[in-house]
This record gives sequence, C-alpha cells and structure tokens, in this order.
Amino acid sequence: MLSRDLLRSEDDTLASRLGLRGIAAGLLESWQSFDRERRSILGEVEQLKQRRNELSKQIGALKREGSDAEAVMAEVGELKAGIAGLEERLASTETELTDLEMAFPNLAHASVPAGADEAANRVERTVGEPRAFDFEPQAHWDLGPALGILDFERGAKVAGARFTAYFGSGARLERALISFMLDLHTAENGYIEVQPPFIVNTDALIGTGQLPKFEEDLFKLSGHEYYLIPTAEVPVTNLHRGEILEEERLPLKYVAHTPCFRAEAGSYGKDVRGLIRQHQFQKVELVHLTTPETSYEALEELTGNAEGVLQRLELPYRVVTLSTGDMGFSAAKTYDIEVWLPGQNAYREISSCSNCEAFQARRAGLRYRPAGGGKPRLLHTLNGSGLAAGRTLVAILENYQNADGSVSIPEPLRPYMGGADSIEVPVVGAG
Repeated sequence: MLSRDLLRSEDDTLASRLGLRGIAAGLLESWQSFDRERRSILGEVEQLKQRRNELSKQIGALKREGSDAEAVMAEVGELKAGIAGLEERLASTETELTDLEMAFPNLAHASVPAGADEAANRVERTVGEPRAFDFEPQAHWDLGPALGILDFERGAKVAGARFTAYFGSGARLERALISFMLDLHTAENGYIEVQPPFIVNTDALIGTGQLPKFEEDLFKLSGHEYYLIPTAEVPVTNLHRGEILEEERLPLKYVAHTPCFRAEAGSYGKDVRGLIRQHQFQKVELVHLTTPETSYEALEELTGNAEGVLQRLELPYRVVTLSTGDMGFSAAKTYDIEVWLPGQNAYREISSCSNCEAFQARRAGLRYRPAGGGKPRLLHTLNGSGLAAGRTLVAILENYQNADGSVSIPEPLRPYMGGADSIEVPVVGAG
C-alpha cells in the first residue's frame, strides 16, 4: 500500500499520478477527509485524557485533605464516557481509512509510459528472428491433439472449460521444462529453490495485493479462510512477512515451481482455445527481496534471468514496458516478455517481471535492518515468471513444428526427455 504520509501530502501531482493508474480524484479526497477526521478525533481524545489525568490528581489531593471529591469524580466519569465514545468513532474511522487505502494501486515509476491500456506499451527490444516456414504453421491447439499429447476435451470432462489433460511426451515435456528452468536458475543464476504451500491464508493475499480488490479472481476453499494460490509470488513473498531481516542477508533470491489457480474472472470469450488462459497451470516463479537502492538493478537482473530461458531454447521474443494503465495493481514498473507464436502470428506474454518497490512490503511488514545502523526500513519486492511452463510448451510446439506434424525438441531439453530429439505423430493402429 501507499504510505499515509504520501496520501496526506499536498503535492498536486499525486492525484494525477493516481489518475494514470485509473483512480478517480474522489477516492483520494475521501481518504484525506477520513484522515482529517481521524486526526481531529485523536486530538480530542488527547485533550480529554489530559484533563482526566489532571482531575485524577485533584481527586487524590482532595482525598488526602479530607475534602469532598464527588463532583470532580463525576466529571472524571463523564470524561471517561466521552473518551470511550470518541475511541469508538476513531475505530470506525480507522476501518474506513484502511479500506480506502487497500484500493489504491502502486504509483508508476517515472520511466513507465503513460497510457490507458496496452496500446501505450513500449517495446524495449526484440530478440531472435521468427522462423520462416516453408509450410503453413499450425497452432498448438491443433498440434497437441494430433500428437496425442494434449486433450482439451478430456480435461473439460474431468473439471470443466479451461482445463487440459496432458499425455505421454506432453506431460514429460512440461516436466522437462520445469526441471530445466529450476536447474538454470539455481545453478547459474544464484536462486534458492523453495517449495511453498499451494494454499494460502487471507493475510498472505492482502500482503501481495490480491485481496481485497481481486477476490473474484481467486479460488477460495469452501468453509475455510484459505485460497488456492494464483501464483507462487504470494506464498514466497510472504515467507518473511512481519520479519526484520539483516541487510547482510540481502538480496534474497528465491525460485519456486508451483501449480497456479486463477478464476479468470472477466476473461469470458478471451483465449478460449488452447493453453494460453487456463484455470490451472504450472509456473516457475522468481522473487527478489532487496534494498530500495538496488531494486531497479534487480529488476533488470530478474528480467534477464527470465529472458535467459528463452535464449537457451532459441525462442524469439520481445520485451515490453507496460503502460500505467496496463500494469498490475502492485507494480511500480513491469516488463512483459512476449514470445513469438507462429501458429497465431503474434507475440504473446510468457512472463511479467515487476518491481513493486515498498508497496507489498508495507502491506506485509517486510523490513530490513541497515548494516550501518538506524531504524528498520521497508524492503523492495520483485517478482516474475521464469517462466510459465504451459506457455513455454506452447512456444516450443509452434516454433519447433515440422511439415510432417512432428515437433523437434530443443537441445537443452533432450537430457530431460530421455535423449529424445522429437515428438512424433502416432502411427494409426500401432501398438
């Protein structure tokens, strides 16, 4: 969340910066009104408490003198009742204030392009040339079923729309991708592998910004205050919630493979075919906890680590800086990595790498103690996919397909695939 000092500032640019994130000026005005009321009540409470303490001393003196203290005691009783009433109002105002605070998104970094949607996104670099096919490339939703490795109908039969069953080499290819990514990030990029819970509590989701604003996008367990994780960012970022870390331990770099579960509310009619937008998918997630001074260097590093997976697999991609209107709620700056999908003749997102600055840390109580001494400071948190396994599988199927319907396996994955160099079309009647 944003700091209260910032929200109550008289800086004329604050409302316009929030406007770039889709927040109407009225929300900020409401917050500031409740904040003024809260501080006014606090002042009244302090005055009444001071008066009560003065009278309490008078009562003691009167009793020592043997004088009648009943009138003063009656006034103290009235003050106590007044204080109780004000504290009740204070609690109500504080609740309103906090509820409003939870609705403010993070402010965009100065380098983020201003714009209402993806049309304002800025392409930073394009890496690799899309392959020139001498045949019409197919989309993965045709390739997968023809190879017998993806079954959308049986996935839907077992669970419903936007679920898929993987078979044979398809299941092994996704497992190979996950193992390859984890090995790359731990052995070469310096990440600590974590296996977090796949179910989280309400506090964890508040900490990273999914609650309360985006509850409709989550799968909640009936009868419990537990949710299936939408991304490993949630449990991994919350591992140190409420802690004060020593600066000498920073940066902390974690990598985790988890299933992810998203209700995809509001996505009706979008990406209804294939694996691009599923309710359940697997992802390798990268999380950094850093000092404020190093967090933008860390964003470049994290993004480079995610790009490295695509480079090893020789998949063409581009890196895009998201505009103020296209960024996620908690992000101050986001790079989307978009992989080229020839079957769709388009670049599609395969990773979002974000610096959330202190936004999540303030919500989750993530702090560090400076090495040179002084008060604990808020950490900066970063996260990004390294990568989404299902979408990487899609990219391999579409970029490595052959004219006969088979798919070549990228060289780095072959050791994880038992040495196989391709996935072949099954022979009808074989076996």
